[in-house]
Amino acid sequence: MAKFELKLPKMGESVAEATITNWLKNVGDTIAADEAVLEIATDKVDSEVPSEVSGVLTEILFNVNDVVQVGQTIAYIETEGGTVTAAAVTETAPAPAHVEALEKTVATAVESVAAPADFSASEKFFSPLVKNIAKEEGVTVAELESIAGTGKDGRVTKSDILEYVEKRKSGQQSAVSVQPSAISAPKPETTNNQPQTAKAAPVSVNGADEIVEMDRMRKLISGYMVQSVQTSAHVQSFIEVDVTNIVKWRDKVKTAFEKREGEKLTFTPIFMEAVAKALKDFPMMNISVDGEYIIKKKNINLGMAAALPNGNLIVPVIKNADQLNLVGMAKAVNDLGNRAKAGKLKPDDTQGGTYTVTNVGTFGSVFGTPIINQPQVGILALGAIRKVPAVIETPEGDFIGIRQKMFLSHSYDHRVVDGALGGSFVKRVADYLEAFDVNRDF
Repeated sequence: MAKFELKLPKMGESVAEATITNWLKNVGDTIAADEAVLEIATDKVDSEVPSEVSGVLTEILFNVNDVVQVGQTIAYIETEGGTVTAAAVTETAPAPAHVEALEKTVATAVESVAAPADFSASEKFFSPLVKNIAKEEGVTVAELESIAGTGKDGRVTKSDILEYVEKRKSGQQSAVSVQPSAISAPKPETTNNQPQTAKAAPVSVNGADEIVEMDRMRKLISGYMVQSVQTSAHVQSFIEVDVTNIVKWRDKVKTAFEKREGEKLTFTPIFMEAVAKALKDFPMMNISVDGEYIIKKKNINLGMAAALPNGNLIVPVIKNADQLNLVGMAKAVNDLGNRAKAGKLKPDDTQGGTYTVTNVGTFGSVFGTPIINQPQVGILALGAIRKVPAVIETPEGDFIGIRQKMFLSHSYDHRVVDGALGGSFVKRVADYLEAFDVNRDF
């Protein structure tokens, strides 16, 4: 028999941690290879963690809502046979020396602190990983605060606390002695000298109102929206576009397109194509802001805001959108949209966006004022396509006709994008759409 360490897998270049949302298996359950053991969530995507081996789940190291770092062991699975992978634990029982060191650590913690360590009592910031190591190794709050951090702004890193623990076990570092009174209940944060208390759940006054707590994703979205409005100086430009030629062309080719490509042709990839072209023309719309610095993005990665069945919002990203032809764009749009609805997006699918497009016309809205997806500086809302009477100019004179029109609503960050650039960009998108070639192939 051998023990296999189930670790939190790497989920993307920019994803360092995830929150455990649900354990699908309990201790004692039999698990097959590739069977999902638990569900996790990053800041945007929910996914499952499968087991690499078959066996029995013997130990769970984290609870629901715990934050776990990539590569950290989250559970143990007992497998058949004596062969142990590199990720497996080589010994089930700790060596005597380790037991002795652990006993000393526990004794030190008991002597120095009368109550369990409450890291919220500290005014210093410690990452969830550092806190978990401190708890596992019996490091008190006072000890943690005494460690000279080598991270940004003097923060204690994983290496710092592991070095401290190793020195303490070898006798090179003595545990910080703390009187029980030194660690008290955390002081309430104050604003304008008034204590901040956790807001209690609202109570229905008439007994008929239903009180529903936001789910995890809605809480995240709420935080992002407020943060974006507080960060960027939002300003909008609107322009009306005649898309009659696009509507006629799509009606003409959509059946043949689906037959040849096995994909439905919607208006979205056509609009995305125009946005990608305009971003190449105006690279200062394809930027992000970091403090007082502007980061000019090399790649054009278009975020595509998509509504989920539960009403929440997610923004998968079409990477290198300017390099795709219309067929490639249609396939990318359909793939991301279908996987978003099915909850099958991967963390990388929502990373790296440089500009975002949202289709408010799907719900019948004529135009909207979307909130910027930080740290981007612009977002374009596509309004509903409507048949409207319009003045048509011809060499023989003007006359009234029925045209297919829509509004483009461009929200941009006035800190770095002035009206000339913001207005010129959305005008260029409109120009590309109105100049659409009705004789083009797909």
